[in-house]
Amino acid sequence: MKGQSVVHGAVSIVNAISTGKGAALGVMLKTSAEVILEPRDGKNIYHFSSNITQDRTLAEATVNEVLDLYGKEKFEVTVSTESEIPEGKGLKSSSAASNSITLATLSALCIKMEDTDIVKLAVNASLKAGITITGAFDDACASFFGGFVVTDNLSLRIVKQEPAPDNLSILIYIPEERIYTKDFDVKTIISQKHKVSEAYDLACQGEYWKALTLNGRIHSLSLGLTLLPAEDAINSGAIAAGLSGTGPAIAAVCYQNTVDEIKESWQQLPGEIKITAVNNSKAEGVYLDDH
Repeated sequence: MKGQSVVHGAVSIVNAISTGKGAALGVMLKTSAEVILEPRDGKNIYHFSSNITQDRTLAEATVNEVLDLYGKEKFEVTVSTESEIPEGKGLKSSSAASNSITLATLSALCIKMEDTDIVKLAVNASLKAGITITGAFDDACASFFGGFVVTDNLSLRIVKQEPAPDNLSILIYIPEERIYTKDFDVKTIISQKHKVSEAYDLACQGEYWKALTLNGRIHSLSLGLTLLPAEDAINSGAIAAGLSGTGPAIAAVCYQNTVDEIKESWQQLPGEIKITAVNNSKAEGVYLDDH
């Protein structure tokens, strides 16, 4: 019994930590998973492999979330993941991992579910693994569905969803340090709740680029992170730029003719620059017959 899946990453439009409501945009950074299930007696045992230092707690919690639906049968579980999304940078690597493993496990079992229910399984697994504060339903939806997604994370409800313009480039500046959400002190941005609500209202009105830039500024200031990369991107022609998640990555949205100028403005910064695009494609899962 073997299942495979492909999902994508996302960048923040509005961080949900302070209000429980958020928004995100799917981007073309891919995460794939393969799950092999071999029935056995006794209890489940697990084998994991990944090209990134993925938290095994998340992978195991994700598989268990699906197997609990399946029944009492036990398996030898082999999970393999591969990702283009760097960890601990605010680029939704955990949401993509839980989505991809959930979908691959369901595919291995030939279980069909509504898309939003698949995302909710992945969110529950992330909460149980302790790697998220709100469940990151906004990030998980943007990772699974692509495009613009505005959500109420507290009620696990999609408030607004639509494709993003596909003629845009996404530049991501990735500093060398990592910041993990599970290690984050919520109190540092709770005081910014009213300002974040303004950004969320903008997203609900379809003013995504204003929301992204405002959100980035609010969270950079509250977390003590520099505003300069986002400001340099805006000054170089980006239509929006700001911190993604709790950082440290900065996402800039632009048209193709300003990519080089924005990249040049970041060239002297320590770290990495990724150039990608908007993703509007839904996650895909497939069952593979071993015979």
